[in-house]
Amino acid sequence: MKVRIAVVAVIGLAAMGLCYSGVHAQPPAPQDATRSVWDGVYTDAQAARGKDQYTQHCSECHGESLSGGDMTPPLAGSDFLSNWNGLTAGDLFERIRTTMPLSKPGSLARDVNCDILAYIFSVNKFPSGQAELPRDTPMLKQIQIQATKPDKGDK
Repeated sequence: MKVRIAVVAVIGLAAMGLCYSGVHAQPPAPQDATRSVWDGVYTDAQAARGKDQYTQHCSECHGESLSGGDMTPPLAGSDFLSNWNGLTAGDLFERIRTTMPLSKPGSLARDVNCDILAYIFSVNKFPSGQAELPRDTPMLKQIQIQATKPDKGDK
């Protein structure tokens, strides 16, 4: 009888362990994202500045239309949206800030990177709003990138 109880207990604990590890093996959703790119998180003026900065610092590798190149990923369109869907503006901002431009990573000012990010959002047809994208990463981490516009009440 004691052996049976021990076997049942071991099996139960093993099953709980499998469930627990399966839940934690999935990448966490951005818990701090309270808005989405569909909420108008940049201004038209910021995107216009970003277009000029993009042309100067990014278009040589990523193309005039943000379509990417042989060795560079696109910054617009379905492939871009698929790659970044569910992540945050802060994630994308940090990737840009720390790795671009390829010839001199990390050399652009935060406001320049933020303006370029606003331009990327505008080209991907996310709506503009009344306030500029913030320039600090924690605030940008509160903005989730969503490939498709959510239904009302489904952010």
